[in-house]
Amino acid sequence: SLLNLSPTTTPNINMFKSFIARQARPTSRTIQNNAHFAFYSTSTQYPTFNTLLLSRASPKVTLIQLNRPKALNALNNELVAELKKAIEFVEQDNETRCSVITGSERAFAAGADIKEMSQLNYASVYKTQLFKDLDALETVARKPVIAAVNGFALGGGCELAMMCDMIIAGSSAKFGQPEIKIGTIPGIGGTQRLTKLVGKGVAMEWVLTGDLYDAKEAERVGLVNKVVEDPLAEAIKIAEKIAQWSQPIVMLAKESVKKSQELNLREGLAYEQKAFQSTFATKDREVGMKTFAENGAKAKPEWTDE
Repeated sequence: SLLNLSPTTTPNINMFKSFIARQARPTSRTIQNNAHFAFYSTSTQYPTFNTLLLSRASPKVTLIQLNRPKALNALNNELVAELKKAIEFVEQDNETRCSVITGSERAFAAGADIKEMSQLNYASVYKTQLFKDLDALETVARKPVIAAVNGFALGGGCELAMMCDMIIAGSSAKFGQPEIKIGTIPGIGGTQRLTKLVGKGVAMEWVLTGDLYDAKEAERVGLVNKVVEDPLAEAIKIAEKIAQWSQPIVMLAKESVKKSQELNLREGLAYEQKAFQSTFATKDREVGMKTFAENGAKAKPEWTDE
């Protein structure tokens, strides 16, 4: 179970100790400004990283927390490489059906690491394909990934959030593509994904002015799904809901929606039709429809993931 304590809550310490004692093994713990405590017994042995913290947010949800607090979670080579490894791990973890990426209260990710980038030249950026490992969020991550954003999500941080399948923002969140201010342009999707999400006019304004925008404005233009008081709790809640469905069907649904960003309407509809038809080869489609037909909409199918 999940124990949530608000920053102003004074917990009953005996109840808290009793809660910990009852756990088979408290293998994961997430702390954000003392606002969230999560303890789960899990067979998953999470890898350790220098710039990330991985933990079990709920029985079927993994939390990936960016952890470069002094740099406001700026994206450097190490963090990007470790994030790719984390995504690869989550994809292979049978207990995880959905994941949430978050940062801290001050910053989801304040951008790319400018100190690191300032030492690079064209040849090194081209040969190393700077930030290429972030493509794992689209090429490797078949399970849904939700961004929970507090504080700054600027430049590469905003682009990282856009790579996720949904963005849940807190009221303190600030978004923007300010690369123009340091003599460069977005290079991880800021001119492409942003345009597809909010349209050409809004994307032009964001990219060419370098201005920052609050969470409500990001929601208004369609970048953010919703603005809530506690984005991490809301993201985990959504992830838990997704995690209850058939995993192969969720993957098919996610892939079909993603294709809408790559294909024209006719091609997208053809892809969707084939994906829909393919569900009739799965056992879970049979289980789901049979359960509904025999027991009604409130009955819960027993998914097999086959």
